[in-house]
Amino acid sequence: MTSRRAFLTQASAAVAGSMLLSALPRAGAAEMPPMLMRKIQSSGEPLPAIGLGTSGSFEIAADAPEYAQLKEVLKRFFGSGASLIDTAPTYGNAENIVGALLAETDTRRLAFIATKLSGVSGKEAGLAQFRGSLKSLQTDKVELLQVHNLNDWKTQIEVARQLKAEGKVRYIGVTHYVDSGQDALADVVQETKPDFLQINYSVTSRNAEKRVLPLARDLGVAVLANRNFNDGALFNQVKDKELPGWAADLGITSWAQMFLKFVLSNEAVTAVIPATGKPDRESDNLRAGFGPLLSAAQKTEVIDLVG
Repeated sequence: MTSRRAFLTQASAAVAGSMLLSALPRAGAAEMPPMLMRKIQSSGEPLPAIGLGTSGSFEIAADAPEYAQLKEVLKRFFGSGASLIDTAPTYGNAENIVGALLAETDTRRLAFIATKLSGVSGKEAGLAQFRGSLKSLQTDKVELLQVHNLNDWKTQIEVARQLKAEGKVRYIGVTHYVDSGQDALADVVQETKPDFLQINYSVTSRNAEKRVLPLARDLGVAVLANRNFNDGALFNQVKDKELPGWAADLGITSWAQMFLKFVLSNEAVTAVIPATGKPDRESDNLRAGFGPLLSAAQKTEVIDLVG
């Protein structure tokens, strides 16, 4: 995968470390609006539109140099007003690292943790996995519990509902990550009407626009969009291309911001969850949560430009 650093503009690359953090608009600052917020339809609770994925980027050893970088990632993340961290017990040791970082920095209260029932079958296995997630995350409850990739979904969604009734989970959801799973996901959403769904959506993977996103909008289901950079492939597709001239008018200074704003310009999307373990990339991603979104004409131009 080509490095994201190569695609940041000169203006973004010139601001590093704490200077880049201080340059971010701060939620609640008098001179700046807060980060874009979208409501969770089932409750009306606002959720910051830029989240943080943990697959790969948080799968590190606790004594690795990357741990300090992740601590800085979370500092910038929470400092911008963001809160949603998406993880899973099947993402290696990501839950352990998330839990350790939140405990060490005393920031659990700032986090909206979304984890999953993943790769298990049967009620007892689901409950046991969830207990393990709570231990790893060093918490007694999570904000969102999702049935991952619809595995054993009829049983696991009942497990999630039970945990919600017990107050250990605030919201429940279902997920998938490929186009071929979208119709099945839509069928389950239509049948169960969870609080959330999670699906892949990007400039070049727009199949969710056909059924999943309209259905979520109609049923009042919040949407988390994953694979926003198409696993990094989008950066290769624009490596020799400049941003459109109008990008600066929207506060966009990098292709990463453009790709995230493209996804958020669909009003059915509640939040994006790009994963990174690099502080400068996290600051870059966070900037997509501020300023205007793309018009329909601008989205079409980006689609044509990316190819």
